[in-house]
Amino acid sequence: MWNPGFGYDERAEALIFGYRRSLCVRSWVHRGTEESPGLVLGLDRGGSCRGMAFRVPAPAWDEVIAYLRERELVTNVYLEKTLPIRLADGRRVTAVAYVVDRTHRQYAGALDAVEAAHVVESASGQSGPNDAYVFNTLTHLREMGIRDQWLEHVVDEVQRMREAS
Repeated sequence: MWNPGFGYDERAEALIFGYRRSLCVRSWVHRGTEESPGLVLGLDRGGSCRGMAFRVPAPAWDEVIAYLRERELVTNVYLEKTLPIRLADGRRVTAVAYVVDRTHRQYAGALDAVEAAHVVESASGQSGPNDAYVFNTLTHLREMGIRDQWLEHVVDEVQRMREAS
């Protein structure tokens, strides 16, 4: 949300209904390995999710979609969907979103914060430690004025685990 990786004409806070932000994807490359997977965020069904939407210039559409597909569909754990969203100014638009495929073997399901913290605290992959990803995500969410209490609980649990050791 804070570093989309492509140019855009507009960035706006957005709300999507029917999906929630969740550490529900086992990461085998960037934040873990197949033997010791980490956890990364995905849109899982249920609830709602505040985030960011980006309007890209029409001439760049094909290039941006190709980039997103290369980035998000590496292991096909996400499904590309066009979904209705509501922007902060009240506009209702459609957006391309990547939601977790619950039938994929990388789907971790609904973990509680303590279970998630145990995974996050110990995993590391090509892009670095899993805890750095989660802590950085929470920092950026807070900077954008987005509160995610469940993710905050995961971070609190990771910090408790470190203090106890």
